[in-house]
Parts: sequence; C-alpha cells; structure tokens
Amino acid sequence: MLEEGNTLIQVVVGPRQTGKSAMIAQALRGLDVLAHSVSADDILAPTEEWLRDERQQARNLQRMSHSPVILVLDEVQKVKGWPNIVKGLWDADRRDFLPLKVFLSGSSSLLLRKGLEDSPKGRFELIRSPHWSYRECAEAFGFTLDDFLFFGGFPGAAQFSGDERRWMSYVRDSIIEPTISKDVLEDEEVRKPALLRSLFELGARFSAQELSYSKMLGQLNDAGNTTTLAHYLDLLSKARVLCGLPKFHPKEVNRRKSSPRLMVYDTSLMPAAMGRSRELLLSDSELRGHLVESAVGAHLLALAPQHGFTVSWWREGTSEVDFVVSDANAIVAIEVKSGRMKPLGGMAAFLKEYPKALRLVVGGTGPGSCTLEDFLMDRALASWGMG
Repeated sequence: MLEEGNTLIQVVVGPRQTGKSAMIAQALRGLDVLAHSVSADDILAPTEEWLRDERQQARNLQRMSHSPVILVLDEVQKVKGWPNIVKGLWDADRRDFLPLKVFLSGSSSLLLRKGLEDSPKGRFELIRSPHWSYRECAEAFGFTLDDFLFFGGFPGAAQFSGDERRWMSYVRDSIIEPTISKDVLEDEEVRKPALLRSLFELGARFSAQELSYSKMLGQLNDAGNTTTLAHYLDLLSKARVLCGLPKFHPKEVNRRKSSPRLMVYDTSLMPAAMGRSRELLLSDSELRGHLVESAVGAHLLALAPQHGFTVSWWREGTSEVDFVVSDANAIVAIEVKSGRMKPLGGMAAFLKEYPKALRLVVGGTGPGSCTLEDFLMDRALASWGMG
C-alpha cells in the first residue's frame, strides 16, 4: 500500500496500544522509498504552522530528489484545526501534481475519525489496526488459548503477562484511562464524565450479556436518561473499547429499539475492570463462559469492517442466538458452546424463522461446527458463506 499509486490520504485508525506507529515504521524500513516522518508528540504545543512546515519539508525532499516521497504525520489529532489544514495542503499537492503520499495516525481513533468527518471527505482511505488476534498473539508471544482469553490482544501489555498485578495496572493506567480521559471525554457532548466511566465499568463486567437501558439506569448513579446512555455507549464503541450489539431484525428501526448485548472489543478489558485473577475467571464456568463469548464477539467486531458485515444477536422469548452475522447476501447464526448454562433451542427457533440462514456452532462437534481455537485462528472463515 505504501508503494502503490493511490494518492488518497491514508489514515491508520485503531484502539490505543495496538502498534499503529510501530507498524508504519516497520513498513517504511522495508521499502526503498524516501520518507519524512514526524510526530506531534515531539512538540510541546504543535500548531498549524508546525504542520505546514513539516509538509513543506516533505515537498522540498520530493523536489530535490525527483522521486515520490511519503509523509507520515503521527498524533496529528493533537494539532488544533488539523482537518482543514491537511485538506488544503492535499488539494494543493494535487494541483501541483506532486507525488507526495500522506499517512496520518494517532493514538486517539475517536478524535481522528471525528476530524475526518468534519473536513477531508472523499480524500482519505482508512487502514484499520484492530486489537491483535489470537493467531498474532500466539505467533508473537507464544500465547495459549487461555492466555489469550485473559490477556487479550494488546501487544504492549503482553510483556507483563508473567505478572498479573503489573499487567492489570498497565491495562488500567496506559490503555483504559487514556482512552476514556484523553479520547472519549474530550468530546464536547460528554456532560457527565463520571457516568461515562461507570458505564464502561458496568459494560466490561457484563460483557456478552443483555442489559436493557432501564436496567443500566437502575445500576448507575446520576444516569440521566436512555438517550444519554445510548450516546455514551456509541462514543465508547467509536473508541473501540465497548459497544452494545443490537438484536437482529430485518428492519433497522427494530434493531435500534432493542436492548443491547454489551460487548468489549478485547477480553483483557473484562479482568482489568473486574479486578479478578486469571485463576478465578478461567476456573469459574459462568465467568469463563462470558470470556469465551466475548472473545468470539470481539473477533467478529474486528473482522466486520474488513468483510462488510454487521454483528448482532437474536432472542425471542427464551430462544436465543449468541451472534448473527449478516450482509446483503447472507445471514450466519453463530452459537457459542462456552461451558456456561444457557437456554436450549435458540438455533432451531432462529433457523425456523430465517430458513435461509447458515449455522455455525463454535465449540461444537457436529456438522456446521468448529473449535473455539479454529474460529479465533480464522480456520473456519470459509464455512461462514461470506468474506
């Protein structure tokens, strides 16, 4: 992608501590191409003028070398007014026919996305850097399946996996707290910071469980109303830490009215929020079950943008299906055999109502089944009928 002729601004987005800057640096080292790479983190108070100066340095390098140049602007969201500046400079490059390729990245995916919504529409392409998958963690850190369920997919935290207390402090102090305080709470529409923090803690503890907005109101102090909770949950989702999966229904309006099934984007956020040890979480069948289901849900959420499908869940009365993956061409109902007690008959009821849907049982042994490890390793991807 760094070498292709695409002139669109490339924006690397993803949660904090997933290696976005390291990924770009590693890619640049493997290319025989000139690059000018700077970070707003290196400047005490980065300004518009600083951004223009660095862009001019890249232009000068291109003109002197008569070769294509890559400009990497890291932590660009820290420059006030950056969207309009980047838009104007990119337009100027196009008018002057300069072969300058621009990459933007930053620790705050939410602020980057918000800036892109405000200005450079039609001028950028997103490169997503999600939490690391089980395959990546197994190859890089030697994680077993149980390691991955507990420690999750934050590569920076993996170095502390031998010391649970230190690992938990790192996740709380270097991932959760900056995500909430520096990313989400900088949104001008957050008028109740304590409520948003409490909502995240509640959602991480109840991940993979349905929790209606009325029940949330009953468990949170100063909760306001359901509209406020839905908005805060949306902000947490854009920051890629917690979301509320809607119930599956062919009509969008019915999905929006449903109670959400809370889901973390990475299982490590659950023990960090609960303060529970690995031994306790993995030995308790109910708690382990929620970890397993959250790992499946987080993996689906990571794959959804790439494959263009939506992730939801389904329940009618006592009949329930853990996940429903759907796009314009197919519906896949996914049941997770996690070891915890759940109502029976949900899959049969769903397939009766939606007979064209495909079935996938994660942790099952019969037809249309795969192991949890195969699912998280993407070995079962072909059986979904999509992607």
